[in-house]
Amino acid sequence: MRTELRFVMAIALMMGVLVLTNILFPPLVPDDPLPQEPVAEEVSPNGAAPLDGTPEPAEVLPPSLPSTLDGTDPATEEEVPAGTGIAERVVRVATPLYEMEISNRGAVVRSVRLSEYDSFVRDGAAELVEDPDTGMLGTRIIVAGDTVDLTGFVYTVTPPGDLTVTEGGGPRSLTFRYDHPEGRFFHEIRHTYYADRYIIDVDGSLPPLERAALFIDLGPGLAYNEVDQTGEARMAAYAGNEAQGGIESRLMSRVDEPEVMEGPLLWGASKSKFFVAAVLPGTASSPGEPLAGVWAEPAGEDRARVQVAAQVQSGGQYAYRAYLGPIERTRLMAAGDNLHEVNPYGWAFLRPIIRPFVGVILWVLNFLHDQLLISYGWVLIIFAVLMRALLWPLNQKAMRAQLRNMAVQPLLQEIQAKYKNEPEKLQKEMTRLWKEHGFNPLAGCLPLLIPYPVLIALFFVFQNTIELRGQSFLWLPDLSAPDPLYLLPLLMGLSMFLLQYISFRSMDQVNPQMKMMMWMMPIMMMFIFFRFASGLNLYYAAVNVATLPQQYWIAGERKKVRLAGPPKKASAKKAPPKKA
Repeated sequence: MRTELRFVMAIALMMGVLVLTNILFPPLVPDDPLPQEPVAEEVSPNGAAPLDGTPEPAEVLPPSLPSTLDGTDPATEEEVPAGTGIAERVVRVATPLYEMEISNRGAVVRSVRLSEYDSFVRDGAAELVEDPDTGMLGTRIIVAGDTVDLTGFVYTVTPPGDLTVTEGGGPRSLTFRYDHPEGRFFHEIRHTYYADRYIIDVDGSLPPLERAALFIDLGPGLAYNEVDQTGEARMAAYAGNEAQGGIESRLMSRVDEPEVMEGPLLWGASKSKFFVAAVLPGTASSPGEPLAGVWAEPAGEDRARVQVAAQVQSGGQYAYRAYLGPIERTRLMAAGDNLHEVNPYGWAFLRPIIRPFVGVILWVLNFLHDQLLISYGWVLIIFAVLMRALLWPLNQKAMRAQLRNMAVQPLLQEIQAKYKNEPEKLQKEMTRLWKEHGFNPLAGCLPLLIPYPVLIALFFVFQNTIELRGQSFLWLPDLSAPDPLYLLPLLMGLSMFLLQYISFRSMDQVNPQMKMMMWMMPIMMMFIFFRFASGLNLYYAAVNVATLPQQYWIAGERKKVRLAGPPKKASAKKAPPKKA
């Protein structure tokens, strides 16, 4: 069963307990972005047709196709004169955040290793490039029906050596240039790297071309770096921010045939559980035109090759930004265009509710971690206790409402028995009872539903938040992964049982259904939660343990109400004496 479905079942069960317990088994005794200009006509990466499938008349590119490194013409595959090629070499770029390898063949990125994040499946830092042969940021030019694959061209690199970007030293650039031997075609690409960000500014120049589109290759999905590669594959997806429609995300496992996410887009991306490769239009100094779309086609099991279509100006210039790094909320927000929503929290219909909670929760967790200098495990426990303290007034309100309902229950049963055959009279008497004693069947459970948006937000925070990745606590090697010993789901189920047991002890009698629920609910919750992130289980177990003293006190209050008996009926007003 998928993790998301387990979570939906868990939430439904917990909400059902709160609502149905009060309704079906009432206690017998105490108990937008602005519209964008139309973009250039969209074409598929192979140049055969536009992305919408409408055929276009063929137009021939100005030059004959240039030679490649292996001495063949990419159009005819015939050998070209010796000496026209340049030896392939790899340029290494090092910044405080990552190390990158770029081939001068096609200016393709062959490797991106993130220095601050370890890979759990290979030695060293987390790797983003899945297939070095395909790489990332390779480009193709489409002019109507003609295609030039620029990844086969061999470029000169300026400056010629490796590049190091030091903190405080300012940005540095590499320029890749190809010139056709006949002088009729060229392609120049300039990458600008920064010490404090994962964004690369890319500027390109081509000969003037009419209605040209540039396809930027993001490869067949990102490399896997987690121990649970099956779970990581389930979350692999490509996404885009539609200029007029919001965030759209599609799982790579569901790409069975070539498909298109049509523009205009504010960004297009390929993502894994914790990392993302994204393309945004323009550069830091120039916003640029929206992207034309995203093309995806099957590339093996649970993988899809993703290419982002950008526009080329009539003069041959283009520009874009590439974000190659972690799904770290603050950095993605700094990139703009809602890139932090690349891994959206929750389902679309719940995001407006969950989004504010996510921002507050992440801020609190990071603040406690940074200020108290403690592990995230202790931060989650402290956060759970703080949540119970903040929710105490709501719980008090719910408890008082439940006590009023319990006290009035005998009067309610009396009215139901007396007027069982008189529906109108029964309704009238029940309304009077509600007004006189403040009885409301839902008053005891509605305040308790408020914490559930927090729980839902935490589910997605623990599942996708890079800050919790690889964070150990006690016997837990990774708070973003399931408990390998399954002790936390057991503790969570035991604490839930204790909460219900204390509550039912304050009742004279318990419905058989409620008694069965007391035994079955913890077992069901353990079964559902055992594959969830251990951080979520730790938080939920800590909340339950912190609630035990409060539940014990509430049980005592219920006992007092039970011993006091039902409230007296409101006495009817005496009629004034008749005048003689």
